[in-house]
Amino acid sequence: MIAFGAAITRPEEYRRCAEPGIRLAAEPGSEILARPSIGSIFASYNALLDAAAELPELEALVLVHQDTEIVDPGLCAKVRARLLDPDVAVLGCVGAVDVRSIAWWEGSVTLASFTHRYHEHGGGDLPAFTWTWSDAPPYARTGEVDTVDGFLLVFSPWAVRGVRFDESLGALHGYDFDYCAQVRAAGRKVMTADLRAIHHHSLDLVSHPESWIEAHMRVAEKWDGRLPGIGHAAGSWKERARRAEAERDATRVSDHASALMTEARMHELERILADTTTSVSWRVTAPLRRLAERGQAALRRPA
Repeated sequence: MIAFGAAITRPEEYRRCAEPGIRLAAEPGSEILARPSIGSIFASYNALLDAAAELPELEALVLVHQDTEIVDPGLCAKVRARLLDPDVAVLGCVGAVDVRSIAWWEGSVTLASFTHRYHEHGGGDLPAFTWTWSDAPPYARTGEVDTVDGFLLVFSPWAVRGVRFDESLGALHGYDFDYCAQVRAAGRKVMTADLRAIHHHSLDLVSHPESWIEAHMRVAEKWDGRLPGIGHAAGSWKERARRAEAERDATRVSDHASALMTEARMHELERILADTTTSVSWRVTAPLRRLAERGQAALRRPA
């Protein structure tokens, strides 16, 4: 039996996003562990793992964020196929290799089979690069990775019963990367699978930068020297710290330059609009535009 779970802080969002997706993917007899959050995502997910560990016929546990909608009716079959390998402990639909920190997207992302649905600017969808495989880049693949994104996680029975999220690391960030690091340190595999989902999420990806920075530091300190690559780069720690400061300042300069470019572009468009609306041709054709507007208004009126 494959179980599904979610930690809920906003019930309306869960009912709108996660619940329909779980109902779509679940099989008859699937256990659904949809429970209120008990604090941090680390603690909430540990409680769900504890509950799933008590299920005697458990084949896998699928945990989704309350704003994640599964749109893959064949998810259970795909999960079973991946878990035929007894060394596989965690699956996700977004994963990367050569990952050195909780900023996993700085590594080489090999799979991203989801769509980002946002509400800003009138709303819209941003399909990831492996949503449509015919358009995917040559490096796209499913398979073993260093970490997967936590908005959709699948756990094997071994992972459910033997590995827990480290609640000392914080409240929100880095839980997925650290869990995958624990799995890899135990000699098991983290894998991606073509599991389709929609992540209903703001374009503001890091809403609390300070807590993200703290989690970044804690996870890097925990794993420094314990797994190859994590927390490491060329040079001494002092050189890496200085480089990080320089990269931060360079990013700020780049952001400022982008803001100036945007402002300049707005001024340019305003000048073009002003030049157009004050030109002789604009004034001469004004009566024609008014006639056209009246004609369109007449067509829109009910008969």
